[in-house]
Amino acid sequence: MERWKQVLNKLLFPGKIVTLLSIPISAVLLIYAFGFAQEENPIVYLAYVISAYTLVIVCVQVFVWSKKFTILLHQNKYIHRYLTDLSLRMHLSLYLSVGLNLVYAIMKLFLGFYYHSVWFGTFGVYYTLLTVMRFLLLRHVNRNAFGKELILEWKRYRFCGALLLPMTLALSGVIVLVIEKNEGFQYPGYLIYVMAMYAFYAVISAAIHVVKYRKHQSPVMTAAKVISLSSALVSILSLETAMISQFGDSSDTWFRPVMIACTGAGVCAIILGMAIYMIVHSTKQLKKLQ
Repeated sequence: MERWKQVLNKLLFPGKIVTLLSIPISAVLLIYAFGFAQEENPIVYLAYVISAYTLVIVCVQVFVWSKKFTILLHQNKYIHRYLTDLSLRMHLSLYLSVGLNLVYAIMKLFLGFYYHSVWFGTFGVYYTLLTVMRFLLLRHVNRNAFGKELILEWKRYRFCGALLLPMTLALSGVIVLVIEKNEGFQYPGYLIYVMAMYAFYAVISAAIHVVKYRKHQSPVMTAAKVISLSSALVSILSLETAMISQFGDSSDTWFRPVMIACTGAGVCAIILGMAIYMIVHSTKQLKKLQ
């Protein structure tokens, strides 16, 4: 067993030189495999194996260096306080999210008015309501400590779930309307790639935080993360619409409505499920406390 551990350790940590050299080698092999080689060429399979191995060792190195970097950050007292003080981190997160949501909502409302777009206008209203919910949560945490006033927190939690219900139903109606009108939009230049990276990061981060913050027994924290997840899911839907408009084949009449309908139905179902769960779960908790 010890021998196998040593072999695995050498495979995952081959050294800095091997790791650095494997990146350009994998890139060259993949370019050749996708651009010039035939499918039966053995170099194609070699390129896949080497690139997969490179991805693994690079991810391992990033994980190790991120832990070392975190230890280094803790040496600064201000960063250490931010990383260890959950209440401070949640306050700053809510302030930042309220500000960003407000800017995003204003931008979408302006674009909806400027282009006479139902799609942009609906997103503007949606993000405005998300801003209102986050502001109410921020107002609560400014007046009360996390987890101390559970009855008030569960009421805020239930209110957010109740507000998500009509918002999601309205969003589903607009998706149907946009599909019928064949409406879309495009991001200028390379901005769509930036928006794509942000959208995927937001979804993954929000999903992790929803699970992570449940253990702190603070409904306000959980509600804030549910709102973040709802916002991220809607941004994925918005991104898909933009990508289909920008890169899709205009002669293909069925692909765009089918994809938007499937993604829209999935997003609305997830948010609707979360909203119903928030209402039912918070009602049960309030009955227990009262």
